[in-house]
Amino acid sequence: QLQASGGGLVQAGGSLRLSCAASGRSFSSYAMGWFRQAPGKERECVAAINWNGGMTYHIRSVKGRVTISRDNVNNTVYLQMNSLKPEDTAVYYCAAGDTGYYTTSMGGYPYWGQGTQVTVSS
Repeated sequence: QLQASGGGLVQAGGSLRLSCAASGRSFSSYAMGWFRQAPGKERECVAAINWNGGMTYHIRSVKGRVTISRDNVNNTVYLQMNSLKPEDTAVYYCAAGDTGYYTTSMGGYPYWGQGTQVTVSS
């Protein structure tokens, strides 16, 4: 029901825009999040957004470089990533929450997409 896309291989300093399209049900009333998991590391919340886009969260390591946004008409959430660094390399997952307000905890997201690989070369 959540389909993530937009990952790929990019050089350091480059940009990628990840998209997460929802189908089968509307997630417009629920918070959405982007998580990432690098090899050997725990999955972490990169960014999250509440149901109407009025409140957002970005992990400190990506602030100023990464922006989460959503389009509730088209049932899609985005992650615009600029000035990418090798440490951003990970599998990125989108997730839908079960309330309208975001949390950074994985437990707050019962719906998950399949993940998209982002690789940043130095």
